[in-house]
Amino acid sequence: MSYPIQIILTRQLATQLSVPVFLVDPKGNLLFYNEPAETILGRRFDDTGEMPAEEWSSAFSPVDDQSNPIAPEDLPLMVTLRTFKPAHKRFTICGLNGALHNIEVTAIPITGLHGEFIGAMALFWEMSP
Repeated sequence: MSYPIQIILTRQLATQLSVPVFLVDPKGNLLFYNEPAETILGRRFDDTGEMPAEEWSSAFSPVDDQSNPIAPEDLPLMVTLRTFKPAHKRFTICGLNGALHNIEVTAIPITGLHGEFIGAMALFWEMSP
């Protein structure tokens, strides 16, 4: 599959960052997550590969501070995909290896040379409990 140069460059940047990064296309399909993200998500990207938004948005069982499930459409990346604006949230996920992680996520839109929306990127980090 062919991706816009901005997506290719964002993925290349993500491979060099020490902060976990999650990259999606305009429909929310997972395109890539980097090695620091693998530790929190509980599985290597090479083992999961690309996946549709419906799958990844529920695979990590996100919950709020009171352990209430967070609807997929309320996750920062999904908000950014809907609004084309940055979004931020703190919540807990269960990695694919069963480990719980309190994370803070900031999602930002990615636009092309002419301002067209071509995807979004989430940067996240683990918080102390």
